Amino acid sequence: MELLIIILVLILILILLALILKINFKKIKQIGENKQLDILTEKYPSNIEICKSMLEMLDNKTVTIEENKDSDTSLYIAISNKISIANVRNSFTRIQTIAHECLHSIQDRRILLFNFVYSNIYLIYSATIIILAILKKLPYEMMFLNILIILGFIYYFVRSYLENDAMIKARFLAKEYMIEQGISSKEEINKIVEQYDNLNNIGIKCVNYNLFFNTIIKVIIFLIILIIF
Repeated sequence: MELLIIILVLILILILLALILKINFKKIKQIGENKQLDILTEKYPSNIEICKSMLEMLDNKTVTIEENKDSDTSLYIAISNKISIANVRNSFTRIQTIAHECLHSIQDRRILLFNFVYSNIYLIYSATIIILAILKKLPYEMMFLNILIILGFIYYFVRSYLENDAMIKARFLAKEYMIEQGISSKEEINKIVEQYDNLNNIGIKCVNYNLFFNTIIKVIIFLIILIIF
C-alpha cells in the first residue's frame, strides 16, 4: 500500500508539473514547421559547412564532424569529440540545432565526460536493480530505491545544466553566424531568430521536463516491479 501511494504521488507530481509548465511537445513540432523560413535558410551552406564555420567562430578546430542522414537527432559525443548532425537540411531550425551541438563541444570537458560515464552507470544500475527485483534477488529494497532516486537527481542536475547552457546560447550563436555570412537581410534574420525564441520558450521547458520525467519514470517502474514481484 505504501509503495502504491508513492507511485500515485509521483504521477501526480508529473501531471502537475506538465500543467504548470504547459508542456506541449506537439506545439514544438508546429513551431518548427515553417515553410517560409525553410526557404530563407535554404540559401545557407551545407550542414557540415555551417558546423565548421561555427566551430571556427568558437575557436574550436579539434572536433570531428559527420552528417547522419538516417538519424533525426543531432548530438555531440564527448568521448570521441564528434558532432553528428541529423537529417535537418530542409528545416530552418538546422542553424540553431547545429549551434547547439557546437556549444556542447566547448563546455567544460570534465563535466561532459562525467555526464557520459555517469549516464551509462545510471542506466546500468537502473536496469540491474529492476532485473534483480524481478528475480526476487534484491535485498534491502528501500535502500536501492533511495540510491536510485539520488542517482536520478544527480543525472538530472548535470544533464539539465549542459542542455540549458547550450539551448540558451544557441540562438545568439546562430544569429551571429547569419549576420557574419551576410546571406540574409537584417529583417530575414530577425524573423528567423524570433521563431527560434518562440521555439526555445517552449523547448527549454519541455527538455527539462523530459529529463525529470525520465528519472521519475525509472522510480515508478521499479516500484511497480516491487509490488508485482
